[in-house]
Amino acid sequence: MPNSDTTSLPPSSRSLAELRALTPARVGLGRSGAGLPTEALLSFTLDHARARDAVHAAIDVAGLMTGLVALNLAPVEVASQARNRRDYLRRPDLGRMLDPAAKRLLEGRGAPSPSCAIVIGDGLSPTAVNVHAVELVRHLLPRLAADGIDTDVVAIASSARVALGDEIGAIIGAKMLVMLIGERPGLSAPDSLGAYLTYGPRIGLTDAERNCVSNIHGKGLTYEEAAFRIGWLVREGLGRRITGVALKDESGGGTSVPAIAQCDKSDT
Repeated sequence: MPNSDTTSLPPSSRSLAELRALTPARVGLGRSGAGLPTEALLSFTLDHARARDAVHAAIDVAGLMTGLVALNLAPVEVASQARNRRDYLRRPDLGRMLDPAAKRLLEGRGAPSPSCAIVIGDGLSPTAVNVHAVELVRHLLPRLAADGIDTDVVAIASSARVALGDEIGAIIGAKMLVMLIGERPGLSAPDSLGAYLTYGPRIGLTDAERNCVSNIHGKGLTYEEAAFRIGWLVREGLGRRITGVALKDESGGGTSVPAIAQCDKSDT
């Protein structure tokens, strides 16, 4: 006979409340007949609408340009071969290839190859880019400068997938490419930004050759935390001449994890 002290008991309302405080996931919503309570249903519908709006939002190129210029940067505007949002969503391959005019612009820049280039792409959540990209760059630049890493090239890319950064980095000869891009919206975070780092960028690379710092948003990683991790990965990646599965995050910002453990939120 089991001891009464170890007998399983149903979770109390207090335990559910404590669990809800630990996660944005929908836990213990209850029910009304065969469906959800009205409040839970309305909340789900609102979050779903916010996620859809984030996907179809427009990147604020002018606002990003203004913010980056205020950081003493000289950003350039480029675009992929996806002509509109509909093409971008239906043809992921077009979002991975530079528009011919953008390619000519980068090829004609005639400047030395940077140690690290930053590309800001709209991705699957332009909302995330509009809200977080400039502030993240603001926190990241001093860390890179302290390590003697130049960031002379910053590009704003429209209709961009992660792999678009590979072509951009290859054209300008960047040793390291940092791609800041809007991640696929979730019901708890429609404005999550991700950072993908690639050493020796070139066309044809896979996610196994990138590192990723994801979930940068108001309820996720802070700008300071994200900048710390990105800065560490850039420095170590340049020093070891690697990124991807061979380079694990040992920055002290958390438990060391495989390099691409959380790289599935944005379609490359």
